[in-house]
Amino acid sequence: MDLLIYTKHYDVSDTIHNFIDFYYTLNMKYLASDLLVQGLSPSQITDAVTTAIKVANSSGIEAYKHFMPVYSGIKQEIIQDCKLSHLGYGLVLMNANPDLSIVGDFQVGVLKQFLALDS
Repeated sequence: MDLLIYTKHYDVSDTIHNFIDFYYTLNMKYLASDLLVQGLSPSQITDAVTTAIKVANSSGIEAYKHFMPVYSGIKQEIIQDCKLSHLGYGLVLMNANPDLSIVGDFQVGVLKQFLALDS
């Protein structure tokens, strides 16, 4: 059996970076692939995640705190997936295909809460 990853010398900055990544993943309770059950297709999810990351970056939000690429196993297949924080999940839903009722319901719910706070 061969080792896939081996490093003779570890860089302290890499260790700190790995710890920080681990820390932020503790708050990432969602997977983008969870939206498959809600009726989104893989391409719709990919587009929504891409747009959500662009929104985070343009808003000054540090995307690495809310989005982390991972691989998941679904039906004996390995797929590219993304772990999401609560904010990341909301941004993905906000930027998904509005033809789906879950997306429209989410957008209307967010707008109603926003308008209620303004009153």
